Amino acid sequence: MLKSPNIASKTRLWVFYLFVILIHFLILSRFFKIQILDNEKYSKRAQSNYIRALSLPAPRGLILDRNGEIIVDNYPTYVLYAISAEIKDKVNNYTIISKATGIDTSVLIKNFKNNFRSRFLPTRIAKDLSIEQLSKLEEKKNNLSGIIYKQFPERIYNSGVRATHALGYLKEVDQKMIDNLKIAKYNYGDLVGWSGIEKEYESSLRGQKGVSYYQVDAFGREAGLVEAYDDLLSQPGGNLNTTIDIKLQLLIENLYKDKKGAVVVSKPQTGEVLAYISSPDYNPDLFTGLVSNEDWQAVISDPDRPLLNRASNGLYPPGSIYKMIVAIELLEKELIDEKWSAFCTGEYEFFDRAHKCWDKNGHGEVNVKSAIAQSCDVFFYEAIQKVRLDDLEKRSMEFAHGILTNIDLPSEMKGKVPNRKYMNKLHGRYGWSTGAMLNISIGQGEILVTPIQMAAYINMLATKGVIKNLHLVKPRKSNLLDKMPVSQKTWDIIHTAMREVVYGKKGTGKLSNPNLPGVSVFGKTGTAENPHGETHAWYVGFANYKDEDMISVVVLVENGGGGGSIASPIARKIFKKYDETINNGLAELK
Repeated sequence: MLKSPNIASKTRLWVFYLFVILIHFLILSRFFKIQILDNEKYSKRAQSNYIRALSLPAPRGLILDRNGEIIVDNYPTYVLYAISAEIKDKVNNYTIISKATGIDTSVLIKNFKNNFRSRFLPTRIAKDLSIEQLSKLEEKKNNLSGIIYKQFPERIYNSGVRATHALGYLKEVDQKMIDNLKIAKYNYGDLVGWSGIEKEYESSLRGQKGVSYYQVDAFGREAGLVEAYDDLLSQPGGNLNTTIDIKLQLLIENLYKDKKGAVVVSKPQTGEVLAYISSPDYNPDLFTGLVSNEDWQAVISDPDRPLLNRASNGLYPPGSIYKMIVAIELLEKELIDEKWSAFCTGEYEFFDRAHKCWDKNGHGEVNVKSAIAQSCDVFFYEAIQKVRLDDLEKRSMEFAHGILTNIDLPSEMKGKVPNRKYMNKLHGRYGWSTGAMLNISIGQGEILVTPIQMAAYINMLATKGVIKNLHLVKPRKSNLLDKMPVSQKTWDIIHTAMREVVYGKKGTGKLSNPNLPGVSVFGKTGTAENPHGETHAWYVGFANYKDEDMISVVVLVENGGGGGSIASPIARKIFKKYDETINNGLAELK
């Protein structure tokens, strides 16, 4: 039986009423939730439309020398930003800013274009603004829209010390760094230590950013403080006390103004690095934070490679400073004794080739002591025939050749010490012979080292095998042995020979003698052949001062010539300066 039309209409009408009631109920429920239950939440959202949170950069920690003198400080500068979404009239803004600051509008536009990343994020358009420039901008504040400025703690070097490769530099975090390097807790535009101590101790130096809240009007102009929000003050980074001695550092930097190379001065008994120079370097003021692209390109395109840290990343043949390792291997394996000798005529015949000694007139009869003192090549040409290449590699690595020193810097090169496997791969199994050992015996051929490795090496020689890790702030675990497995007799022979280098009649390092009463110097010169140009000049040595105080010196002059004539005089000046430093210190105590 079919329902009547009247009953069907009433049913549809009731369904419609229930639907309308349900809709109204849902709307009222939503209003109740927004107005009553979530009132605080949405109030804060509404406030965010007119409240701006301004990030406050944290001053980085100071970097100090060993005596507490400031090497790297901060000073306040100001950076101008534009927020694109809040700008009413760009042309008007640029005109006003240009007149107030003296910065050409084309520069402002270019900076905005280069640094832009979002309509709602601050874009840097000018930096290093003076108080005078800011004062003029403040006078035109009401005519500007979407323009803010922040105080910025920039790095400054008031001590006169550059030490750029030891201290390092900062870099502005960009999107690529955030995406590719996964830098945690950094935002676009933050500064991060990118090399040297600044990078190695970034977590200690960086500090914690703060935040400041203020009201803005419809055009993004500051309209007053916000009482409901408490500002969070930035926390400065921790200060770092380094082992660097400002006086020594300045002396060497002045000596190397027109030279390429590296110098490392350290204390063998502790591993503290007193001076660390790589030359040429760069102006540290260029990298105090917000470096321009032009400045960056100028540095990285410089043919002298000022960014190269020659002390820890430059690779060089060691030349004759390697001869003590060869001598130790010979003596410890009892392949020779201190009386064993060779006769130097100025050259050494090996099959059909004559290998020259640096002294073409020859040294005559020489034993291991006089061979080191006079740096006789022929002695080592003949003696090396008794040595196995793999054994020499092992001995070399014990003395920091071919391994990392693990100095507290973010990077260093391992260098190279060849073994049979390496030579077979390089030249073929039958492509080399014991003749290749002749070059290796005098620190030439396939062997390559860094100046910082030579600092570790000379420190082992100075302490007769007591090893302390090199460091600029704190020592860290090293790959080196704790104590060298070398006999006292061998140590005595090596020390006697190295003293003769400085004080002997025919010693090659006589120009390193500071002629100071009570100071004893032990050294070794080296002149390393360079297939790409002039020879490199080397000097390694150490000096004993009062109260068993000791320092070591490594000098490398790239393409400098002879180690005895070029590198030795630099070492002498360093030995003298250190003596002045400790004597002045004693005088001050009295």
